[in-house]
Amino acid sequence: MKAICMLAAVLLAATPVAAESLGEKTGVNSALGISPSTQDFVTQVAVSDMFEIQSSQLAVQRTEGPTKAFAEQMVKDHTKTSDELKALVAAGTVKEKPPVMLDSTHQKLLDELGKLQGADFTKQYHSVQVDAHEDAVSLFERYAKGGENAQLKDWAGKTLPALQHHLDMAKKLVD
Repeated sequence: MKAICMLAAVLLAATPVAAESLGEKTGVNSALGISPSTQDFVTQVAVSDMFEIQSSQLAVQRTEGPTKAFAEQMVKDHTKTSDELKALVAAGTVKEKPPVMLDSTHQKLLDELGKLQGADFTKQYHSVQVDAHEDAVSLFERYAKGGENAQLKDWAGKTLPALQHHLDMAKKLVD
């Protein structure tokens, strides 16, 4: 465990300031329970919301029943959180700017999902939703506990229960 912590510390210290730190990008921060920087949090929230909206819009078109209802809820809820984050930025509460496009990882996931149809699409969409919401819950929990920006930290804490509910819903789709 000491070796992992030492490696994480070295990687974090050596990481240049970028849109997303290496510790956050590689999952080291999550594994160690380290709060993301405000820029990492804003970047990941924005990318996650864009991915949720776009992948769920596909699911609304390609699925029926509980999966379609879930996808419609994801579009609605993640549009709301995107709008809330943009309002915090517009008000000057948050100085960091969210990205306006998906990162390469999420774009690749969306592209792969877009190639699928029927049961293959539904199965992959369910899997991606569980993974995405596990990541989001971890991100929001860590920022709510140790974030740098008080207003953003408060917003993360208030948003967290909805994300935990989304995760529970996504897991039920897989069962």
